Amino acid sequence: MKPNAGTAGRRRTGRLLVDLALWAVGLVMVAPLIWLVVQSLTAEEAAFTLPPGWVPDPFTLDNFQEIPGLIPFGRMALNSLQVAVISTVGSLLVSVLAAYAFSRLSFRGRDGIFMIMLSALMVPTQMTVIPVFVLMRNLGLVDTLAALWLPALINVFSIFFLRQYFNTIPRELDEAARIDGAGHLWILFRMIVPLSGPALAAMTILTFELSWNNYFGPLIFLSTPENMTLPIGLVTLQSGQSGSSVVVFAAITAVVVPVLVVFLCFQRSFVASIASAGLRG
Repeated sequence: MKPNAGTAGRRRTGRLLVDLALWAVGLVMVAPLIWLVVQSLTAEEAAFTLPPGWVPDPFTLDNFQEIPGLIPFGRMALNSLQVAVISTVGSLLVSVLAAYAFSRLSFRGRDGIFMIMLSALMVPTQMTVIPVFVLMRNLGLVDTLAALWLPALINVFSIFFLRQYFNTIPRELDEAARIDGAGHLWILFRMIVPLSGPALAAMTILTFELSWNNYFGPLIFLSTPENMTLPIGLVTLQSGQSGSSVVVFAAITAVVVPVLVVFLCFQRSFVASIASAGLRG
């Protein structure tokens, strides 16, 4: 039985209202970012006007050109990229191995160890920073980038997330592979990992963003400007430079926009991978 014209019209009206509400919420959320970019491209004497302008007038790139003269921006960007890449790749490798062990292997105390590990999620980072700092000092890694990426290799949430995803993969595939003579590493990297693309993509994005935006860790472990990362550089720029705040806005834009562009470029494939995973069941 087909719905009448009145019911179809109400449904279209309802969908239109939902779309308008979502657009309004989206514009409110993205407005601060747009204003940040606009102000960073506006000349100092015309910035921060009321009402706020949404077009850079007059347009200028001088704010970006002043950044390298105030902080070693390029060096800090390389440090942040190095820490983020090593933390992301290393954390995913450790998490995949640990998640497979908790999901597929049977050993004494497995569930108890897993519960103890999960309890670490309830401990704030500020409570563990002192023992971690003492450990890094004993290893001679204080004021080095290794003090940032080495503790990040153990990501409890990533292990938990991947373990839960591995549990959704049928174990009959493992048994079929073992009949053909496959070992654990073959099953993990040739079968389970390719089937876990959505989970790995989500953990890659979250881990990279967390490492790129990390401020607390570099504040504790780093002291020399040559080893500092971009979050510390932004704070140093804000507190130490004598010019206008427009330069700070330009530096924030240079830090935020590249990561945002990369995320937007891979967003469609990321959503499509999740959709295909749902269809795969």
